[in-house]
Amino acid sequence: MHERLTTQPHAYRPLFSTESEKPLLVCFSHLRWDFVWQRPQHLLSRAARHYDVLVIEEPVFKPGIAAHMDVSERPHGVVVAVPVLKEGLSQKEVITTQRGLIAALIGRRAREPRVFWYYTPMAMAFTNDLECDVCIYDNMDELSLFRGASHELLTFESELFAHSDLVFTGGMSLYEAKRDRHHSVHAFPSSIDFDHFSKARGAKNDPQDQAGIGYPRLGFFGVIDERMDLELVATAADLRPDWQFVMIGPVVKIDPASLPQRPNIHWLGGKSYQELPRYLSGWNVGIMPFALNEATRFISPTKTPEFLAAGVPVISTPIADVVSPYGEKGLVDIARNAEEIVAKAEAILTRPKDAWLAKVDRHLESGSWDKTWAAMHRLIRDVSGEPATDRVTHSLPTYASTPAE
Repeated sequence: MHERLTTQPHAYRPLFSTESEKPLLVCFSHLRWDFVWQRPQHLLSRAARHYDVLVIEEPVFKPGIAAHMDVSERPHGVVVAVPVLKEGLSQKEVITTQRGLIAALIGRRAREPRVFWYYTPMAMAFTNDLECDVCIYDNMDELSLFRGASHELLTFESELFAHSDLVFTGGMSLYEAKRDRHHSVHAFPSSIDFDHFSKARGAKNDPQDQAGIGYPRLGFFGVIDERMDLELVATAADLRPDWQFVMIGPVVKIDPASLPQRPNIHWLGGKSYQELPRYLSGWNVGIMPFALNEATRFISPTKTPEFLAAGVPVISTPIADVVSPYGEKGLVDIARNAEEIVAKAEAILTRPKDAWLAKVDRHLESGSWDKTWAAMHRLIRDVSGEPATDRVTHSLPTYASTPAE
């Protein structure tokens, strides 16, 4: 259970008291902290060593309630705040209410040092009158290309670029696309928690829902959405009905009824980050059957180095940030269709792993989430090192679509 505090305006301020020696870092995120452990969680849990970290999520809606902020603590020193709003509000009312709740939570003016860290440009609609010392846009995905993206997202992103001190990108292809839009863009591709995933190399205790599945096993873990090529999975399973395809992850933004059903495809649902090494330890091959569409054009899958750290050979469709560097270095096999997936898997199942694994470990030595955060933190310190009297104040312009209070 999380320690939870439901706040009315001005009730929450003491949690980040002036007695804290750490500056405040406020993250505005489109992702739920408790959904899937990925880039934001890796980075912000490390940021909590240096900052009081507050993650403000997108709102939830409930009937007949007074608007309030639901605040709860998480491990690693992170606090999560969720705006709880009444059902039936107009978009204008949603923005206005969020603006008021957030201002009551942290104050409009930056009376003490604070950093704003954006994952979603849409948060600009209700934070454009708040001050901060450093503004960061961690552009982990090209959200404008995702299913259901708001038509206003690109407008808000342009404003976020204009007011950011630093822009980080989640991969090299995204860096190439954004490098000319800001004076300080830095590529930070997916890193690895090696100690966590390398547990799979020695684990032998199959989880209960996987123990009865036969071999060989080809496995996937991650969010199952419009970025997955479901037809590719189905065709590969049909080509080798004696192979088992283990699919782990929550299904979002697509109809669960669209998932192909075969005797040798096993949809096991979402698993916790802590459970993943046990599942991976029982896989012969990892697969990343991403569709080649707009939503995957700039992705840099975190699971690529995670598969490798687990010692599981990987086959991926030709995603740009997988082809380079992993495919080019012979760390990941690239397949363009189901027939190639089968051919690559057959080769993997018969080849020795020792030389490949040694090459994997040499590559993974160069990167970790600890090193990534350390590099980001150096950049933040450089930006925030100016005297307090020269504080950069980000009081952003009000958009025509953003209601005034």
